[in-house]
Amino acid sequence: MHTDRYLFLFVVFLIGVAIIFSFSLSSFTILRYGYDEFHYVVREFFVGILSIFVMWSLSRLDPDKYLNKIGFSIFFISLILMSAMQFLPANYVTAAGGAKRWIRLPGFSLSPVEFFKIGFVYFLAWSFARKLDESKKSLKEELKLILPYIGVFLIAVYLIAILQNDLGQVVVLALTLAVMAFFAGTSAKLFILTILGAIVVATTAIATSTHRIIRIKTWWATIQNMVLSVFPDSIANILRVKDAPEPYQISHSLNAIKHGGLFGTGIGSGTFKLGFLSEVHTDFVLAGMAEEIGAIGVIIVTLVFMAIIFRIFKIANRSNNKVYYLFSLGVGLLITFSFLINAYGITSIIPIKGIAVPFLSYGGSSMLAASIGIGMVLMISKKVDWK
Repeated sequence: MHTDRYLFLFVVFLIGVAIIFSFSLSSFTILRYGYDEFHYVVREFFVGILSIFVMWSLSRLDPDKYLNKIGFSIFFISLILMSAMQFLPANYVTAAGGAKRWIRLPGFSLSPVEFFKIGFVYFLAWSFARKLDESKKSLKEELKLILPYIGVFLIAVYLIAILQNDLGQVVVLALTLAVMAFFAGTSAKLFILTILGAIVVATTAIATSTHRIIRIKTWWATIQNMVLSVFPDSIANILRVKDAPEPYQISHSLNAIKHGGLFGTGIGSGTFKLGFLSEVHTDFVLAGMAEEIGAIGVIIVTLVFMAIIFRIFKIANRSNNKVYYLFSLGVGLLITFSFLINAYGITSIIPIKGIAVPFLSYGGSSMLAASIGIGMVLMISKKVDWK
């Protein structure tokens, strides 16, 4: 029995890349807010070292003794924090878009939702392993089994999509829930029904929010000429949005990627980070990286992500314990969906969701939570038959 050292090293590599680009891409933000030039890189460095240490420490534990305790602790503590932060005074929380998303602590801010995703996946894995199996059931019987999880998910929808105004995280959790339930033993019919239900919830959330409608219009304005060119004029005129806001962020993102070309302008030499792309070191980190290290560099980073996901799914596939199998699968899905949603968003394939790229986007909570999830998977890898 041994820990998957390749998975550990791949994640360490991404954390190293994140530290480098937290310095390179944050230059304009530093000037704008008057921070010290090393403000972001020092913070990212310490969080990166802490994340590596936590990941390594968790990997050395026995999952039979500690995985359950750690998983449920993360789930309940983060759930309590997400609920409580709405009632905290303004000086204890940091708001974004009028929604409270971070709890202010001495020296840093904590985003409970990042840790909740890991806890939620463990809760699903633990419960699915006990309630769901491969035996044939009617759709009605499956719905009865899945309803309690839908209830928990709706609580998460309320806390995250409504109170925190963060629909992107809910999309990631919904997709993860649906796929985990399918691999836990539910039928394809229930899987499709769950996806349709998630689409209805997402559509409702968009239709009842002015800023989300504007975001959809902005995205559509970017791609409508290309899409509508294949339709007859009578249909294209109906579908065309004429009063959509200018898609500045998407346009600058696409131009940054184009400007980088194959080999990039060089680390530190990008220009679109200089006030054109806001939050380039967070939500648009892949676009900023594409400009500075080019398509070749981004392909290498993407291959590392693929290697991480492959190693996680390999651990899941070779786990005899169903909880271990489902949890590892869930962590892999979280990373997969987060990366794809961000990558598709910055290239205008889908609307921007504000989802952080695991390990790469600046933000201590995101990196630390993802590292905890990987550490727990590494813990499980010691119980896997590698032959």
